Amino acid sequence: MSISMYSASVPVFVKTLTNMVGWLDKAEAHAKGRNFDPAVYLTLRLAPDMLPLPSQIRIAGDSAKGCAARLAGKEPPAFEDNETTLEQLRERIRKTLAYLQGVSAADIEGSEQRDIVIPARNREPRRFKGEYYLKHYALPNFFFHATTLYALLRHNGVDLGKADFLQAD
Repeated sequence: MSISMYSASVPVFVKTLTNMVGWLDKAEAHAKGRNFDPAVYLTLRLAPDMLPLPSQIRIAGDSAKGCAARLAGKEPPAFEDNETTLEQLRERIRKTLAYLQGVSAADIEGSEQRDIVIPARNREPRRFKGEYYLKHYALPNFFFHATTLYALLRHNGVDLGKADFLQAD
């Protein structure tokens, strides 16, 4: 029996994005418990040439909503990239979750061979078939940025463990 494009995408994104809200909750509690401004987290990077924490959240969410929209043959919704607090970042994740929860299995059904085009700055757009896009571009990109967020917080003392990343349903 094969799995559906929907079950391999939207529920996976929803689970990890929901976990990410919890990570930010723990980060804020950590900052308050240690008596420092949670805004410090917004400047975190793993390396000088990497994007900071807010960008990791934005890109993870954009990857998820972009994937669901493209597989459904729709234009992804655009969100402004203007969050300056942990609460605003949590709200962005919640907006992404709300969008994803509005995408049904029927919307994505049959998208395995759908032509997916990803616009790119300063180069030709990337072109994929739906299944390849999901398995080899959208999911890896999403998890790269989610994992980077997790690593930034964990490295900076937030009490996160593997269970926080995987949280069973």
